[in-house]
Formats: sequence, structure tokens, C-alpha cells
Amino acid sequence: MSLTVDPALLRRNQLFSILSDAEMEAILGFARLRRVQAEERIFAKGDPGDSLYVILRGRVAVQTESREAKLMLLNILDAGAVFGEIAMLDGGERTATVMAQEPGELLRIDRRDFMPFLSQHPDLCIRLMGVLCQRVRWTSAIIEDTVFLNVTRRLAKRILILARDFGRRTEKGIRIAAFMSQEDLANMLGVSREIVNKTLKSFQASGAITYRNGYIVVQDESFLEQLAR
Repeated sequence: MSLTVDPALLRRNQLFSILSDAEMEAILGFARLRRVQAEERIFAKGDPGDSLYVILRGRVAVQTESREAKLMLLNILDAGAVFGEIAMLDGGERTATVMAQEPGELLRIDRRDFMPFLSQHPDLCIRLMGVLCQRVRWTSAIIEDTVFLNVTRRLAKRILILARDFGRRTEKGIRIAAFMSQEDLANMLGVSREIVNKTLKSFQASGAITYRNGYIVVQDESFLEQLAR
């Protein structure tokens, strides 16, 4: 029995936007709906890679952890994004842990159903390659920034990325809808919370941002762009 899911939600996704109504219906025929709560672990690094997920509603954090339990926040994904595709494709272990940041709904597509579907839809395979390339580019950018940029430049760049992905223009500036604690920002950059606190204060003193209760408003985008170069 097919799920009752608004096709427009799936068409927001780069991977599924090219599918016809019939093809979309076929996917919904074997997909499963999963509801998650805030801070619920969707899967952990090292788990079997037997499925991919599409975010219908909500937001998730992609993260990894060192042997010393040091957390690295790799990315935040919003409604319309897909995740879990790497391990799903090669059948290997999950390369990262994914946690729900807020209550939401996910579409789970199992490998045993999706791989035969892919074999019959080469255009979708090409789209999936594009998604994988984006992941590689994102990872490469993180590595380069960590090696070559100081904390001030990295934080400015990350705030600009968050504003691009989750920002909404208001009278006071670009408000980033995603809640970002100082600990979250520190985990994104791989530095201490104290360093992030000091850098945020300098941004606020310059009038570039405001930061209250975990929410950032970008007031001077050009200032951050200059810092991020």
C-alpha cells in the first residue's frame, strides 16, 4: 500500500525532482514513514547501511565522534534533503551518526527495494552521483578550511553558510532559523566553546551579528564575507 505523502515534498529534493508521477508512486509503494522526536538517534556511525532517508519535515544533524568522545558536527540538513545514501549504495557501515534536532518525519527507502529501482532508472543514478559529488566537495571544503583558515574566518564562513541554507530576511537582518548553541558551533569548527564565545562577541561588537538564545541574526553580511575570504 502506498504512503500518503505530498509529492511536492519529495520534489524539493534534488534526487527525486526528475521523477514522473508514476515513478514517484512506485517509490512511495515501498518506502516507509518514520516519525522522530527531538534528539532521537536515527542511526549511528558503524550501523549497517541498509537504507537512505528523505527529510519530509524537521531538521537533522550529521555528526561523528572520536575515540576520545570528541564530537564533530559535520552538517545540518533540512526538509527536502537526503541522507544515508553512501552506506546504502555500497552496503557498508554508516560513516556518521545522524540525530534529529526537532520532531519530524522521514521517508525511509530500503536498499533491497531501491537498488532494483535504480537499475531501471539511469537518470536517477546520475542524480545520485551528483548528490555524492556534493558530499565530497563539502568534505573537501571542511578539510581545507580546518587546515588553512583561522577560527575567525571559519566561523564567519560557517555563519554565512547557515544564513544561506536556513536564513530568512527580516527588518533586523537575516535570521538563521536553525538553533545553534555555542557548543554546536564549536563542534562544527572542532574548537572549544570558549573560543567560539570570544569570536561571537567580537562579531557582535562589530555589529555583524546578534546572538540571543541560540539564534543568530546576520546584520552585516558584507563584513562577514570579508572576514571569510
